[in-house]
Amino acid sequence: MAEEQQQAPSEGAEQQAAAPEAAQQAPARAGAKSQPPTPVEGSGNTGTVTFAEPPADFDWEALEDGQQEAGNAQRTQLEKAYEDTLTSIAEKEVVDGTVVGMNKKEVVINIGYKSEGVVPLSEFRYKPDLAVGDKVEVYIEKQEDKGGQMIISHKTARVHNAWIKVNHAMANDEVITGLVKCRTKGGLIVDVFGIEAFLPGSQIDVKPIRDYDQYEGNTMEFKVV
Repeated sequence: MAEEQQQAPSEGAEQQAAAPEAAQQAPARAGAKSQPPTPVEGSGNTGTVTFAEPPADFDWEALEDGQQEAGNAQRTQLEKAYEDTLTSIAEKEVVDGTVVGMNKKEVVINIGYKSEGVVPLSEFRYKPDLAVGDKVEVYIEKQEDKGGQMIISHKTARVHNAWIKVNHAMANDEVITGLVKCRTKGGLIVDVFGIEAFLPGSQIDVKPIRDYDQYEGNTMEFKVV
């Protein structure tokens, strides 16, 4: 009986000893409901990092609106920077372009604009060796159609430039060369800068000409009158 009485206080002492230890751990568990301090390794010392919390009246919507405005401003700047890299073009003018694609019917031409133009391959019959990478002239008929496609023409560009050269030659009384394509009633059809011109039979030579076919395929000199 004496031994049992001695052991009982011993067990009670263990419970009493454990109680203070639990009491010491309780604040740590209670603190876990908020954000616990995080240990940070320093130069040989261990410290804690505290997390800042926004005030209760912080306006989250204003923050999101500001971020959206910043995103819109950045997008606008990027769009402007892209547009600055594009060639400024105007309708009804001739510009240089580069052939970037071809098939059996069409030629795709890039002039540095935001959309590329397509020209029928038939407009390059005079140039059978046309290849990707070649530089060509095109006439801007329309910047964009309803589908956003730029409308261009190589044939119109050639005719436009040809008339400029013809008018210049006429104004300066210059001698030009042309290719006799075929005979026609009363004279010959001559290709001058890509334009078909009529050469009257009376202007072929100082003497009357009876056989016009002899000139077909020949290159001759002319003056525009």
